[in-house]
Amino acid sequence: RLLNILHNLLMESVAPCQEDTHKQSLTACLLCAAFFGSLGSSFLYGYNLSVVNAPALYIKAFYNKTWIERYGEPISAETVTLLWSITVSIFSIGGLFGALSATLIIKVLGRKGTLLLNNSFAVIAAVLLSLGEMSRSFEMLIIGRLIMGVDSGIALSALPMYLGEISPKHFRGMIGQFNSILICLGVFTGQVLGLPELLGQESTWIYLFSFLALPAMLQLCVLPFLPESPRYLLMERRDEAGAEKAFQRFLGKKDVSQELEEVHMESRAQDKLHTVSVLQLLKSPAVRWQLITVIITMACYQLCGLNAIWYYTNGILREAGFTESILPYITLSTGAIETLAAIISGLVIERIGRKPLLIFGFFSMAVFFSLLTVFLNFQDRVSWMPYLSYVCILAVIASFCSGPGGIPFILTGELFEQSYRPAAFMIAGTVNWLSNFTVGLLFPFIQETLQSFSFLVFVAVCILGSIYLYVVLPETKNKTFMDISQSFAKINKMPIPSPGQEMELVLSINSDTNGKAQDATKMQTSL
Repeated sequence: RLLNILHNLLMESVAPCQEDTHKQSLTACLLCAAFFGSLGSSFLYGYNLSVVNAPALYIKAFYNKTWIERYGEPISAETVTLLWSITVSIFSIGGLFGALSATLIIKVLGRKGTLLLNNSFAVIAAVLLSLGEMSRSFEMLIIGRLIMGVDSGIALSALPMYLGEISPKHFRGMIGQFNSILICLGVFTGQVLGLPELLGQESTWIYLFSFLALPAMLQLCVLPFLPESPRYLLMERRDEAGAEKAFQRFLGKKDVSQELEEVHMESRAQDKLHTVSVLQLLKSPAVRWQLITVIITMACYQLCGLNAIWYYTNGILREAGFTESILPYITLSTGAIETLAAIISGLVIERIGRKPLLIFGFFSMAVFFSLLTVFLNFQDRVSWMPYLSYVCILAVIASFCSGPGGIPFILTGELFEQSYRPAAFMIAGTVNWLSNFTVGLLFPFIQETLQSFSFLVFVAVCILGSIYLYVVLPETKNKTFMDISQSFAKINKMPIPSPGQEMELVLSINSDTNGKAQDATKMQTSL
């Protein structure tokens, strides 16, 4: 029923886009692949961002109890703070390891195979995190968080790649936004399950981590019955029959010759190129500005200040007069706003485009961060000012999820052709996780130095990011991967092939292929 409702909403949102696409509609197979692929991947990433907040006091108490049992004395405040900081931050270290290893796994197992294998990390992490208290081992919690980070690092590379390659060009942005929507839904689910009435209690907090296995098991039950990326099958496995069947299931039609020819055209243009390494990608002038754009966009994704906004949320709510007992329920609004904004973005992305949503999101964040700075400085003087500050926080979150929260992952898949894509996702993932770690490391010092003016740093990041995207980024909506690459040809100072040159390339490749086939036939006859 949920998929049917979502299908109807999506079809209404893209009705104008279908006039030029022969009335092609979304299929249940495509929606299932997007939903269940994201459920066992990006949902778990979002869930792990918020799930440690509710049981923080109970986990620290567990550390103290275990320390007393081992060493016969209470743990010092500095040690428990260190252990807690490691428990939280090691998730980002694991994410970096996952992003660095994703390219090799994807090359060997494919997109779908990587997602399926990745579920094993989630299940192992759930077991370690769930049994840590029973085993009196806080090391199990730390290792579990590390493994869960590896799972998220792999997921945020493999999933956007899979979603981008299985989607027709006029639905690619919408399907790609499932990644962002499920991240936000994961954050919201972690907040809800962490409420005291549910699992946010001393006797039940370990079940918050046991829940990690459920989405992974659901993906393991469904994803094996869905096709692999047809582009991967055709271009890297040379399995044309498998690619044709995959296209037929994802697109819901028998005649997929046009889609196969589009992939063949890209394959011909890269006929002598294998999957490139990261070093080859960094040296290639043909994709230089695509790479710069992805690095800047992914850095802005983390450095725009959304993670830092949580530092002020509870303090602002206390200033507004809300008691500690109802703070968890009020902060649920942040997760709800995240999810709603991401869904709306997914519904309008094919009408508005990637570039306008990105620029609007970053620029709006700059505006509301500026207002928040003003409101925070007057918070002690005017009784109703904390309410305006909280509205600004919600507006910042909504602005982020309207574009910057998901489109960077879509762009990483769209700006590169098949041979460059795995290496591009490795670089993007590395930038993402290093930036995440940098914010967590430096923001406390920035906040201590600048106090409420610390958000002006993020204003500068958002404005500079918006200007760069306005000047450099072309719109990728409803374009093939080859069209997008050619959009960068001028700025990369690469020649754009004319239609005649493209035809000559196709004919030469066909003649070479026919010649080789004839030579092979003659050889077999002579033998």
